[in-house]
Amino acid sequence: MIEREIEAILHASHDNIVITDEKGLVLRASQNCRDIYGHDVSELTGQTVYELQKRGIFSPSVTIEVLKKKKEVQLMQKTETGKVVMATGIPVYDEHQCMKRVISFSHDLTELQRLKEDYQQLEVKMKTYQLEVEELREQQSNEMVIRSESMKKVWSIINRVADSDATVVLLGESGVGKTAFAHALHYGSERKEEPFIEINCGAIPASLFESEMFGYEAGSFTGASTKGKIGKFELAHNGTLFLDEIGELPLDMQVKLLKVLQEKTVTKIGGERAKHVNFRLIVATNQPLEEMIKKGTFREDLFYRLHVIPITIPPLRERKEDIAALLYHVLHKQNEKYNMKKFFHAEALNLLLEHPWPGNVRELQNTIERLVLITDENSISPQDLPFYSENSSSGKEEWETLDTLTSQGMTLQQALAEVEKNWLVRAYRQCQTTYEMADVLGISQPTVVRRLRKYNIK
Repeated sequence: MIEREIEAILHASHDNIVITDEKGLVLRASQNCRDIYGHDVSELTGQTVYELQKRGIFSPSVTIEVLKKKKEVQLMQKTETGKVVMATGIPVYDEHQCMKRVISFSHDLTELQRLKEDYQQLEVKMKTYQLEVEELREQQSNEMVIRSESMKKVWSIINRVADSDATVVLLGESGVGKTAFAHALHYGSERKEEPFIEINCGAIPASLFESEMFGYEAGSFTGASTKGKIGKFELAHNGTLFLDEIGELPLDMQVKLLKVLQEKTVTKIGGERAKHVNFRLIVATNQPLEEMIKKGTFREDLFYRLHVIPITIPPLRERKEDIAALLYHVLHKQNEKYNMKKFFHAEALNLLLEHPWPGNVRELQNTIERLVLITDENSISPQDLPFYSENSSSGKEEWETLDTLTSQGMTLQQALAEVEKNWLVRAYRQCQTTYEMADVLGISQPTVVRRLRKYNIK
């Protein structure tokens, strides 16, 4: 009867059960041992656990550990079949406290272990994605190079409205960076994985504008493609449509743009079926749209449809705090791009800081790229600047040459100290904080503080 009960237990148990004697000889085993260990009962019974461990079937053997420690043991096994098993071994004693049997239970944890590993991999991926997103945000912020209070306010508004679908009008002179802010709005929104379609309204001839924006069906007019064309409105579906130089948009197209914004549908030239479109609209202009309305060159109803969130980007001459950081940022980028090691001569830097930059950030970027490419020496000198003249060196009194210093009877150490002091004075006048000074001078903020104290600059 006991034999039948033991057989029933071995057969019914979901765990694999192995029974050995006090010497580790396998007496019985469950029929499911093939599922876990890859071997039939007949291959295990009559074998010692020492032999089975040596063959890698029990790895490691929980029975051997029980025989060594004379107590219950629990451990993890890795089987030949690649399964992960939790094995528990229990000693069985007779009335004289002599060990007679060891019963081990093996529970397959492979699926649970796989789920755990999948979860851990998912956690690693999530951390990686978070780091990538943070790096992307940091890169976007760094590309703006924001130091001035006026630009910090602009960036704050951009961040607040980016995740909405509100139409934004970017205002400002040519070259202030309106396109860069349009990109920031797109990549800061939920539409960032969708298309960003940019159109310069002043670069497309009026006769082609409608076919570009709406597209056309095959053979709808002379010269049309036999395959037809998808318009920009459709291409921007679910994404962002950026209309730069919106003030250049022809009056007849202003009417059609207004209709698309109101009805959210477009119909191709030569087509009959209207198609639904869903895009976020951003426009930019350097023209005074209110004055254009008075002159009759811009529709008032379209103006109010677009003028939901106007953001004015100040010109570079009105945010001088940004110039020094921009100069070094662009120089670093161009050095990396062309594998150069160019740097600004002190007087050249002074002239660059004093320049009014009528072309704004675009002019600054083009100027630095040209200087990196055409200057013979690594040092970018005042004579290399396109706007340099003999009378333009306004900072000569502060950036004295080595000849002048030595003619005054100064030692090299004294001359270097004088140059260092002049650099600090210039940075002190140009920057608002010691952290900004550190960025401009290329030294740490504590060093800036110590140097200001050293030269009594207050």
